Amino acid sequence: MTRPGLPKLIATDLDGTLVRSDDTVSAYTHAVLDRVRAAGIRIVGATGRGPRLTELTRNDIRVADFLVLAQGGWVIDQADPVPLRTERLSGAALAQVLTALEAEVGPLSVMVEALEHDDAPLWGDYDPTWRYPVVLEPRTRAECVSADVIKAFARAAGTDVDDLLAAAERIIPPHVASVTQAGLNYIEICPPHVDKGTGLAVVAQAVGVDPADVLVFGDMPNDLPMFAWAGWSRVAVANAHPLVHAAADEVTTTNDEDGVAVYLDQLLSR
Repeated sequence: MTRPGLPKLIATDLDGTLVRSDDTVSAYTHAVLDRVRAAGIRIVGATGRGPRLTELTRNDIRVADFLVLAQGGWVIDQADPVPLRTERLSGAALAQVLTALEAEVGPLSVMVEALEHDDAPLWGDYDPTWRYPVVLEPRTRAECVSADVIKAFARAAGTDVDDLLAAAERIIPPHVASVTQAGLNYIEICPPHVDKGTGLAVVAQAVGVDPADVLVFGDMPNDLPMFAWAGWSRVAVANAHPLVHAAADEVTTTNDEDGVAVYLDQLLSR
């Protein structure tokens, strides 16, 4: 049982929120998360990272009970080898989305995440703006849309990612695909009705927790659906996107200042 006045479940984004700019999580943050878990509060890592990065994610948030991956399309109970959710976007739907987007904004650089095993490669177009180390297998557009995918990344050279996302949200019907952006200069194209809010809802249903008892942390537009879903409090790190600041109930310090841990340390000390 959790202490009165505390949330029953805490979900945090990783990159840009829990994880610092040097791609590390501090010993202080790990220690605070240990205290959170010892207090009987379940912990969820909610990230855009796909299942190919499951082990990296487990290392960054070691005490997590659940992982919400791939913007909510993949949900893992750490105590069960069978995922609670495994959504995919059809190749035909992805082709439809890319055709509509290119008619609106011009040529796109596209990568797709189709494989779920650890360290699986992405397929598609090499792009030097990609921030993280990745194995990329060059594949044609036709090859990339020939099968179902976990998600796809798209960038239009010379177009701001927020503008690209706005165009995608305007022209892509939600029953065809979900779109978001996580700060990588790409929009992400996911299966319909997939976002961090629907992913967290799978976790909440599995453990019998009401959204009103869930505290969430985030920094980018891909975190907005879980901000809209959670009810205990929505906390932005100080380095968050303006839209996330606008949706937040509270603001903590930056990710490089261990903002999530600072907030939780103060919460547990009340």
